[in-house]
Amino acid sequence: MFNKGSKIYAIITGVCPKCHEESMYTNKNPYAITQLFSMHEKCSNCNTKYKIEPSFFYGSMYVSYGVGIAFAVAAFVISYLILNCSLNVAIISIVASQIVFYPIIVRLSRNIWINIFIKYNKSLAKKD
Repeated sequence: MFNKGSKIYAIITGVCPKCHEESMYTNKNPYAITQLFSMHEKCSNCNTKYKIEPSFFYGSMYVSYGVGIAFAVAAFVISYLILNCSLNVAIISIVASQIVFYPIIVRLSRNIWINIFIKYNKSLAKKD
């Protein structure tokens, strides 16, 4: 399920969606805020161009809404239902989770978006 060759592997790790060999990002750390959106132009292994067209990743904003909602629901469930905090604390935990996990939400959304359009090709993967 999380092995090389699966969509989930590419989404979680942020590797090239076609060959799963190289990170799409110039800095793998999403918390390097100044480089959050900085991506390689193309994969050095299979030459897949990441920005398929100008403004391609604007579509990931729609995905980020859903991913953000998932994080907010998780924060609410953990704080309000599991830890039995007050509703005010639950709301604060939702806001805090959105702020703390913003870089991860952005990267996950971009990874999901590009993986919708590009399929894995096993023949392009490096042989070990």
